[in-house]
Amino acid sequence: MLARIADLDAEHAKAVAGGGATYVDRHHARGRLLPRERIELLVDAGSAFLELSPLAGWGSDFAVGASLVTGIGVVEGVECMITANDPTVKGGASNPWTVKKGFRAAQIAAENGLPTISLVESGGADLPTQKEIFIPGGKVFRDLTRSSAANVPTIALVFGSSTAGGAYVPGMSDYTVMVKEQAKVFLGGPPLVRMATGEESDDESLGGAEMHARTSGLADYLATDEADAIRIGRRIVARLNWRKAVPGVAEVPVGPAGFEAQAPGRLRTSTSGYAEPDADPDELLDLIPTDLREPFDPREVIARICDGVSPTNGVAFDEFKPLYGASLVTGWARLHGRQIGILANAQGVLFSEEAQKATQFIQLANQVDVPLLFLHNTTGFMVGKEYEQGGIIKHGAQMINAVSNSRVPHLSVIMGASYGAGNYGMNGRAFDPRFLFTWPSAKSAVMGPAQLAGVLSLVARAAAEAKQLRGGPAYDEEADAGMRAFIEQSVEEQSLPFFLSGMLYDDGVIDPRDTRTVLGICLSVIDTVPYAGTDRFGVFRM
Repeated sequence: MLARIADLDAEHAKAVAGGGATYVDRHHARGRLLPRERIELLVDAGSAFLELSPLAGWGSDFAVGASLVTGIGVVEGVECMITANDPTVKGGASNPWTVKKGFRAAQIAAENGLPTISLVESGGADLPTQKEIFIPGGKVFRDLTRSSAANVPTIALVFGSSTAGGAYVPGMSDYTVMVKEQAKVFLGGPPLVRMATGEESDDESLGGAEMHARTSGLADYLATDEADAIRIGRRIVARLNWRKAVPGVAEVPVGPAGFEAQAPGRLRTSTSGYAEPDADPDELLDLIPTDLREPFDPREVIARICDGVSPTNGVAFDEFKPLYGASLVTGWARLHGRQIGILANAQGVLFSEEAQKATQFIQLANQVDVPLLFLHNTTGFMVGKEYEQGGIIKHGAQMINAVSNSRVPHLSVIMGASYGAGNYGMNGRAFDPRFLFTWPSAKSAVMGPAQLAGVLSLVARAAAEAKQLRGGPAYDEEADAGMRAFIEQSVEEQSLPFFLSGMLYDDGVIDPRDTRTVLGICLSVIDTVPYAGTDRFGVFRM
């Protein structure tokens, strides 16, 4: 696991490097900060910044990170979605992966009611790939205006060029700050204006920060430099009069047994007095076998990421239905003081009993408005005559129905395997968990590489045998071996976490030892807007 984490650090370093040393030095020489340097000044001192999708675009023709930094940070005590263009990568131009990464950030902000702060310095669209950007890219502007309409503020701090479609980011934000003699905001720069109208103009008169502050009115604040822009941005957030839907501990009296009164008839766990895990989180490095076909006990993971025994917590993990459906562990725990329900794969395969157990547990979590955490290590639902006759399809459908229609927030962590419909039942990306992270040991695909290659081989062999009965040639065993090797290698590569994260199928690959901290941030973010469970599910086939 340490070797895999070292590989992960190397890939993250590529994202942090941006466009490379030459462009970084050139940017610094102009007296400008890098995107992560701007974020570090923006967020509260000593607070965490949860960077999202840092490997976006991995394995593509574009720079790792997709020329955009996104993440959740605390500004003046307010959790915000922060996006920052990386001008060292093609001037911060947006490529297809930039757009997809931005969409995911906007989705997280909308679902969790987070104010958005955009740190803008972008040359607009990467023109050679405009066909993949222009049509879907309009969602960026739609999302900004919908956020404003939902009374969730949007703030733009403009540090450099914001051209063409990029000009609408400051134009559609509720608050706009521009840096004097640096910010340039226009629909068309001087060359385009000259080509379109014949008019001669310069950057400052056409779209400079001072012009927009004094003449057009697009700039609400004129900053003297980057540090001043960040200072102004922090003051804007400080004046938002922002309040979370679930108040903090200091604002709500704690009642008996560590519960806080919320809405009438509802209780939510207190975040005060939580205990550190009963077992050392560093031991997570040793828990996941190198061969994912080897089972491991997810209770050992739970003991290292959830709160330990304390006067308010009592038992660290209250397991539900421990003797039934043993391949799936379900139960209640707390993480940084917040109550959660956990579904964790134990032996990999999901049988009918596990599916029915999960369905009931998800309903119970919705009954009491408790978020759910899914810990993946599954090869999928069991196949075979006995299990088909036993109703594995309808029982699996019950589980997927419950996951699909559950209305409490969901979090997912792919620890090991996440194959086939097991990925769906365990709340994979297609089912829109609020957040989904993977460990460096994770793999996800329709099935294991050897199984997939074997299935294709059997199909090809059956087709060849049918042709042979009509006088066709014998099956080519050498070609079959080559095909199987090729398929296994391809599926293995495409099921690994860097590839999946590059495709934005998760919100980031994380060090297992950081799981508790990452989930704690996510649970705090979820409390920004009210949520409640449901009793409205689809038809459960019995």
